[in-house]
Amino acid sequence: MTRAGHTALDTELKQLKSVERPAIIKAIAEAREHGDLSENAEYHSAKEKQSFIEGRIKEIEGVLSLAEVIDPAKLSGSIKFGATVTVVDEDTDAEKTWQIVGEHEADIERGLLNIKSPIARALIGKDEGDSVEVRTPGGEKSYEVLSIKYV
Repeated sequence: MTRAGHTALDTELKQLKSVERPAIIKAIAEAREHGDLSENAEYHSAKEKQSFIEGRIKEIEGVLSLAEVIDPAKLSGSIKFGATVTVVDEDTDAEKTWQIVGEHEADIERGLLNIKSPIARALIGKDEGDSVEVRTPGGEKSYEVLSIKYV
């Protein structure tokens, strides 16, 4: 996991524990005051949200406890975890830039590519100028690696 990904998960965990959890406990207490719990939609909704929050807290704590933080700036060479890679689609000439990150910090909309994705797996070990064939759910894609940066 990158430092940025670790920090983002840690921030989310603090938010869940210090803001979300106390708010939902207060909402459950208020819903209980309304009487009959079997027909109380507010109570059931609050309990469902509490279950989600507690599950997310456990998930993040588990991920953070096992995480190994890697600083991409200390890396170099061929493509590996943490690399920021610029490729060109050989069919459309469209350039794309992705950073290869852990699965818990991946967000393709922000250019953060899951290391377990077909594209990342195909890119690992390649160098600038290499051509990469990727079998994606949308079909075969061909990319040429234009640049590799570690920042």
